[in-house]
Amino acid sequence: MLHLSSPKSAPPTLPELLAACQRQDRLAQRRLYGQFHGFAMSICLRYARDRDQALEAANDGFLKVFRDLYRFDAARHPEDVLGSFRGWLKRIMIHTAIDHYRANERHQHQQELDDVTLNQADQGATPLDALSYDELLGLVQRLPPAYRAVFNLAVIDGFGHEEIAEQLRISVGTSKSNLFKARAHLRAMLAQHATISMPRYVVG
Repeated sequence: MLHLSSPKSAPPTLPELLAACQRQDRLAQRRLYGQFHGFAMSICLRYARDRDQALEAANDGFLKVFRDLYRFDAARHPEDVLGSFRGWLKRIMIHTAIDHYRANERHQHQQELDDVTLNQADQGATPLDALSYDELLGLVQRLPPAYRAVFNLAVIDGFGHEEIAEQLRISVGTSKSNLFKARAHLRAMLAQHATISMPRYVVG
């Protein structure tokens, strides 16, 4: 048994902590939750309507982590256990957050396919490219839920439109349309607030 409660003992390594969690060690689970809670919340907040919804998704995600932890073999990643585990946990949190999105938002906010926007190209550098990661996430959080979900999956998390369509249970065309509209909304927000917090850009 891993003794995590002794103040004099050295903190366990991540592989030791994961092994203890696989044995259903409650103290180890609390420690892992505390160590990665912020990371999980940063993912879920991108898809949630508010912090309470994000917390609910993150907690559900951790239940899946503890349930499926046997699937993650730390011994297969001796050189980068932390990076590999974060990637594994991230995928779980994304899928869980999307499940919550589908349950809470999709039927109320799903945007209809707009044939006009599909025929418009979204090319070249834009003011969005000059934003820091935190600035971008702040603006993305203000998008309508359907746009926000597609933008996060496509731009932040690197999913293709076919994967997004499968995740959100929409058509590939709707995914492309909502991504275009999300970018248009973001450019409009940038133009609106450029004189307050950002350099002046010419928004095409």
